[in-house]
Amino acid sequence: MYGYDQHAGGAAQGQQHQQHQQYAQSQQMGGGYGQQPPLYPEPSPPSLADAVRAFTTGSLSAEDFQQIFATSKVYCPRGDNPGFLALHNTQQPVIPMFSSLKELRRYAGKESKYFVITGAEVIDLLPTGYGFVLDMEGEHRMVFDAKAVEQMVEFAMRRMYG
Repeated sequence: MYGYDQHAGGAAQGQQHQQHQQYAQSQQMGGGYGQQPPLYPEPSPPSLADAVRAFTTGSLSAEDFQQIFATSKVYCPRGDNPGFLALHNTQQPVIPMFSSLKELRRYAGKESKYFVITGAEVIDLLPTGYGFVLDMEGEHRMVFDAKAVEQMVEFAMRRMYG
């Protein structure tokens, strides 16, 4: 019989089988042995698209936006050579960037090439004198000129180094 043996030591084997079944059930419930599944899921951080909407409508401060931007994925169109693609038909050169793949596809098309980096990497790698435009074709387009990018760099440095 499965899990029960009438021979000597059978009770111990049956107990081991019962413990194994309890462990397997706890694993199926999403927790380790003896752990209960969490009652409330961890809150997810706001998406970059949500932060863009909140910032452009005035319900999110510049500092809060930058903190979300720094840790968010940013989608950048790319050409055949490494690096950012810049638009030079504006007052200052800007680099188009997008809060989601959907926004990038709206601008550049379904088959466009792109790369993904964090907002902190954008601030670190952006060439001096360039700004960027976030969600160019979206309803909440944001333009950061070169001066705004410098301010973002200063904010990041103060936050990092005090």
